This record gives sequence, C-alpha cells and structure tokens, in this order.
Amino acid sequence: MFDNKIILITGAAGTIGSAITHKIISLNPKKIILLDNSETALFYLQQSLNNKISEKINVNFILENINNKKALKEILKKNKIDFLFHAAAYKHVPVIEKNPIAGVLNNTIATKNLADLAVKYKVSHFVFFSTDKAVNPSSMMGASKRAAEAVCVAFDSLTETRFTIVRFGNVLGSAGSVVPLFARQIAEGGPVTVTHPEMTRYFMTLAEASQLILQ
Repeated sequence: MFDNKIILITGAAGTIGSAITHKIISLNPKKIILLDNSETALFYLQQSLNNKISEKINVNFILENINNKKALKEILKKNKIDFLFHAAAYKHVPVIEKNPIAGVLNNTIATKNLADLAVKYKVSHFVFFSTDKAVNPSSMMGASKRAAEAVCVAFDSLTETRFTIVRFGNVLGSAGSVVPLFARQIAEGGPVTVTHPEMTRYFMTLAEASQLILQ
C-alpha cells in the first residue's frame, strides 16, 4: 500500500506521529515528509530514525506550524502526496478550556485548510487522528475535534480524496495520556484527581494505536 508512495505526516514528532513514522518508513515509501512545530521533538525524531532510513527513501524534516496555510500549500504543491496523516493537534483539555480560540484554530480551522489543499492537489488518502472526546463533546478540545471530524466527513462525500477518521482513547505513553499525571500524583501521596466518580477511561498501547491507523 505504501510502496513507492509519497507520504506527509503532520505532528510527526508527537508520540503517535513518530510511532506511525517508524512503521511507515519500514514499508518502503518513495518519500516521507515529517512536519512538526516542535524543534526539539523533530530533532529527537531525526536522531531516532538515523539508522533506519534506507538510501532509497527520501526523508524531509520540516519545522512548521500547521496554521501556516501558505507553507502547507507549498509543501503539497511541490510534492504529489499520496497519503496524508494529520496527527498535529492540541490535546490537553484544561489548556484548551482556557484557550478555546487557539484550540479551534489549531484543531478545526487548520484541518479545514489542510483538507482544502489535499483536495486541490489530489491527495489520494487523508487520515485524520481524532479522539474519543469528540463523542458527545463536553470540552472545547473535544468540540474542536468533533468539528474537524465534520469537515472530513463533508469532504469525503464531496470530493475524490478519501477521508478517514480514527478516534483514539487514552494511548499509553503518549503526550496526551492521563497516566503520567496519575503516576505523579500517586508518587506524591495523592490525591489522584478524577473528573467524576463514574468516569470510564479506555486505554490502548502505542503499538495498537499505530496498527489501528494503518488498518
């Protein structure tokens, strides 16, 4: 499926983005473009891939903000992208509650802009990474991702680009996971903060999450 294809991954240096990168880079793509706005995370991703990159695979590391539509346009215009994995997002609920405009710009508007470009430049598949918090959202983070899902559903029905949405629960070991917070609270003697006594959390491993995306 990925053999000799050109792939763009946004949020590539994040936990799930980098797991997907490591998976796909072993599947013989022609070119893989790794975009992230964190210089440090991108540097560590580059270091982790140094011994895995075949000479046949062209790997580009791009330090860029997902809200820069002009830069994204140049990337898609120059490269005939086959698969676009859109992992870049703000994901921490308390932060987005206090900064809702930033959440909507980064999670919803940026997804709409990227979808526009994917259609314009004839990307074959667009895979959007969403969250279980988009189900009947009770937070601004969940609502911003639910709105982005609606964008993808609309584009899928109106265009030739295939839009796919993958929703995650709590991915163990990811930057957005609640587990490190709980572990720190326990180490400090508590209390362990929960949203509600009847709150149910669903967990999956990083390996399961990356396999789910590729499926």
